[in-house]
Amino acid sequence: MTNRIAVTPRSLSQGGGHPALAALEAAGYDLLFPTPGRQPTREEQLRFLPSCVGYLAGVEPITREVLAAAPGLKVISRNGVGVDSVDLTAAAEQGVAVETAAGANAQGVAELAIALMLAGLRHIPPQDTALKAGRWRRIEGREVAGRTLGVVGCGQIGRRVVRLGLGLGMSVRAFDAFPDPEFTPAGDFSYTTLEDLLAQADAVTLHCPPAERPLIDKAAIAAMRPGAHLVNTARASLVDDGAVLDALEDGRLIGYATDVYDQEPPEPQELLHHPRVISTPHIGGYTGESVERATRAAVENLLRVLNPPS
Repeated sequence: MTNRIAVTPRSLSQGGGHPALAALEAAGYDLLFPTPGRQPTREEQLRFLPSCVGYLAGVEPITREVLAAAPGLKVISRNGVGVDSVDLTAAAEQGVAVETAAGANAQGVAELAIALMLAGLRHIPPQDTALKAGRWRRIEGREVAGRTLGVVGCGQIGRRVVRLGLGLGMSVRAFDAFPDPEFTPAGDFSYTTLEDLLAQADAVTLHCPPAERPLIDKAAIAAMRPGAHLVNTARASLVDDGAVLDALEDGRLIGYATDVYDQEPPEPQELLHHPRVISTPHIGGYTGESVERATRAAVENLLRVLNPPS
């Protein structure tokens, strides 16, 4: 019987892996790093997964076809919270457990969202670029104290963003499909409707699951406060790129920042090259602390499924 576990997250599959992975080896499993430093392709998954009982997976798609080729696979353990890249129906039919590291990267993503908001409102990237090119270019920015932050999705990440925003002296409005009445942080905070949030917020940050269609489309942007700033560290599918580009061009949006893409790395596109767009290479959870928490949680989940207590 196979005892192999594939490890594909980019933060773990290069540079000697991570110390937490030693617990898997101590339990008698052989670790396979099939694509160090990058996501595996479908063809590569079809080659390495049939010999694996466990899969410590990154954000790469795990399709029905891939799962069907791995009848010995028992568990997929994500080192993050998202599972929209996994065919959950096919996994359930095949008896493959799908585990996540809930909350492990929440602080890292929340801090990045705030950092992107501040960088956009103070126009830090273009001024840094100009100065490095020998040009003295000063752009008037905005202070956040006294302004309104809209947080769409108030789970573990969203709640941290709320507290960080309040700490900066902002008023914070949150929308969540299932608001928690027990979440009552000190400061000017309240839940509201999505429509009211968009109308009030000087900056909007997304922390919700993907939907069937983009949440931020032409109509949503038209409902936003003129000159607002938009941040997306959740899922690329939440945003209609064309609508955002149009809004940047006509001034409806003062800026857009994103850490997420339909494919990684993304294909060259007009939106990402826009001067008022900040793009980062999916680094929300890529901090030493987040990687540590996520890796240990992913390893614990693998061992719990593969070696259940007798």
